[in-house]
Amino acid sequence: MAQPLQSINLVAPAFKGINDEDSPLAQDPSFAEVADNAIIDKRGRLGARQGINLITSDKTELGSDRIHKIHYFYDQDGNEKLFSTGNNKILSGTATLVDETPASYTITANNWKMVNFNDHCYFFQRGYEPLVYSNALGAVTKMSSVSGASVGVNQYCHEALAAFGRLWCVGTAANKTTIYWSDLLIGHNWTGGSSGSIDISKAWPDGADEVRALAAHNNSLIIFGEHSIVVYGGANSPATMAITDTVAGLGCICRNSVQHIGTDVLFLSHGGLRSVGRAVQEKSLPLTDLSRNIKSQLTDLIANRTDPTDSVYSPENAFYLVTFPAENTTLCFDLRGKLENGSYRVTRWPSSKFEAWHRKDDGTLYIGTSNGIGTYFGYQDEGEPYRFKYVSPGLTFGDPSKTKFLKKLRPTIVGGGTETIFLKWAYDLDDVFKSASFTLGADTSSIAFFNQTSEYNIAEFSGGTSITRKSINTTSGGSIITVGVEADINGSEVSIQEINVLALMGKTL
Repeated sequence: MAQPLQSINLVAPAFKGINDEDSPLAQDPSFAEVADNAIIDKRGRLGARQGINLITSDKTELGSDRIHKIHYFYDQDGNEKLFSTGNNKILSGTATLVDETPASYTITANNWKMVNFNDHCYFFQRGYEPLVYSNALGAVTKMSSVSGASVGVNQYCHEALAAFGRLWCVGTAANKTTIYWSDLLIGHNWTGGSSGSIDISKAWPDGADEVRALAAHNNSLIIFGEHSIVVYGGANSPATMAITDTVAGLGCICRNSVQHIGTDVLFLSHGGLRSVGRAVQEKSLPLTDLSRNIKSQLTDLIANRTDPTDSVYSPENAFYLVTFPAENTTLCFDLRGKLENGSYRVTRWPSSKFEAWHRKDDGTLYIGTSNGIGTYFGYQDEGEPYRFKYVSPGLTFGDPSKTKFLKKLRPTIVGGGTETIFLKWAYDLDDVFKSASFTLGADTSSIAFFNQTSEYNIAEFSGGTSITRKSINTTSGGSIITVGVEADINGSEVSIQEINVLALMGKTL
């Protein structure tokens, strides 16, 4: 009598995101081994991320460089201007990039911190005199040239924060522990009025450290060292503010990773993604690692980075993105909820053109690339396709000791028009896959052998919200089955609703 087929129904594959930390044999099938250029949408499906809608047509001033930082300035009168940095210049504009660098001001680095404060935009970078822009000034101007300014080398800082009615800055080439604050509501007066400073070199709870970032949260000034955190309460009156909390053994590696997410502040530490709320609550032994499921991958990126990171929080998309430009990798943390182990669901965006980010108040996500400024919109990267990829963890059907003969794969794909979908399967954790390709809406399929880095013919895509169900006959067998889906995203949204995996159980190995 013929044995019945055993079934694993992968409903909403990768609903829990990537997990490359746990054993592939013991993983929940709701995780993914690979989820590239993907998001987890509001329906819990793994789908293709959106792409880059390039809006720059004249990037002459950028030359062969890339956009390093983006900032959107606005004031109470409705004046607006988009600034960016690159090619050792302060740039403005979107369609045409315009050089806004002051005359006789030489720049040799592009990692500026730009902040809006009291109808002005302030520019800070270590070793450089701060710059100021306002609609009244009409141009980016050296701070010392602004009427009423009082500024010195102590303000040639790496980090700046607008909070509690003042500008705060820290991190000169010679002093990385003294924090300066401006006069009340006057961001270019640093010696008069109620301006002041504090040296926290003796306040670190874990020995010598240096300030990497500043944040304001719950009426407190959060001071991030590289290896520890100091919290000052009453920062609205800095002359009398006092330490209310400290965290030892946990700090921030890059000011550009700090993002407010409404009720908390996220930042990158040497050990991965953390939050201020949990760090302060759990002190020096933080139990919650928000990036636990990709810890090794993220800590490798942090340890090996050669350029500053960049990040953005988008409440509209419910994600926190952190980009490692030199490594050509962006990690997407879904903030809709945490998993059982306290971590966020995460997907990876490799081989992308993303270099810098900024969110405008209306929800628009601006993207910096080597070709200028774009927005997070549509399903192409500057008019080119990108590869969406999913690979499941190892599937054992509850018994890793038995051989399984894979018979059918039945995927359900949502969206698209005439995309070519590549369905993959492999055995015993091999990285060489067999595949069947089919075109959405068509009845034909083909089988080929390839490895995970193989190139495919690029399919033409069209819009649509159709649901395509396919039944693909498969071959061969093994004790562990891995399945996957790939597609070249070239204009249409594509999501995976489910994959039904049917196999015949064989003998015990």
